[in-house]
Amino acid sequence: MRGRVLAAIALGGLLGGTARYALALAFPTPAGTFPLTTFAVNVSGAFLLALLLVYVVEIRQRDGYLRPFAAVGVLGSYTTYSTWMFDTDRLLGDGLYALAALNVLGSLFAGLAATVLGLAVGRKMPARPGGRGRSRFRGAR
Repeated sequence: MRGRVLAAIALGGLLGGTARYALALAFPTPAGTFPLTTFAVNVSGAFLLALLLVYVVEIRQRDGYLRPFAAVGVLGSYTTYSTWMFDTDRLLGDGLYALAALNVLGSLFAGLAATVLGLAVGRKMPARPGGRGRSRFRGAR
């Protein structure tokens, strides 16, 4: 089982990392500007991860290979903490302190907002046909 899970993560990582790299090539960040591509990738990844995990944990209620493939592999390699911090360091090195602060705080709060939105949207999805209720955590919220 472990070998198959690792293969699912690796395949997902290949897809997510490739998507992020393609976006960085298609929308490069010019020197001295806000790293919009990294920001958009990380915020969209936060939204998609929240949406996916609501589906996997609360609606589908079984995992298999979906969580390792999509959550850990695809979205784990699609989003990028290291590039976020590299971009921040580059802005600080260029003396663009306000943009660096905007990058750190804006990414943090936008990612949190995207996560909350993803959870809300995911929890509004209809229950699985003929399946269990929408959320096994309904009373915990």
